[in-house]
Amino acid sequence: MMKFKFLGCIFLLTLAAQAQLKQEQEFRVDREQLPNEVLPLLEPYLMGAKRIRYYQEIDGDKASFEVKFKKGRLLYSVEFAETGNLQDVEFIIKPKDIPEDSFNRILAYLSTTYEYHRIKKIQQQYLNRDNPKETLYEAFQNLLMPHLNYECIVATKENGNYTTYEITFDASGTFMAARKVVNPNYDHVLYN
Repeated sequence: MMKFKFLGCIFLLTLAAQAQLKQEQEFRVDREQLPNEVLPLLEPYLMGAKRIRYYQEIDGDKASFEVKFKKGRLLYSVEFAETGNLQDVEFIIKPKDIPEDSFNRILAYLSTTYEYHRIKKIQQQYLNRDNPKETLYEAFQNLLMPHLNYECIVATKENGNYTTYEITFDASGTFMAARKVVNPNYDHVLYN
């Protein structure tokens, strides 16, 4: 009986570890393949944008659509569910764009968690909180809201092994979640 409980625990831990993997694949699609709700909502923000690209993204068993573009000096990624509902807006930032206290908390977490770490990319993330127009407005005004997140791609070394993680922090720099990146070439279709 004890052996079965032990094996059951190992099985559950394996499932939990697999759930924390980032196995994204993106495929370029035509504008016409996007759900009908996407472009009317996003169109006002695409004025003056360059390098507009459309993708379908598969992450495990979840599929979504992304619109990526450059506007001003920022590289945006706007993600929609298959139904056309806005999921989030992200854009690439530099460490200096994060409030100092928040960034210091992020660095403290990384330093105490990993023997070595290097931040490869940071995105400021605005999750849709049941009001897509408000979410888009906040993101495109680059407002530092208490509900925004920072998504960091971090190369780490633990016990001699190198691993890349996608680590999410809240606006104050508090750790929220980490997913191991299976394909560390995370920028294979970023804004090309």
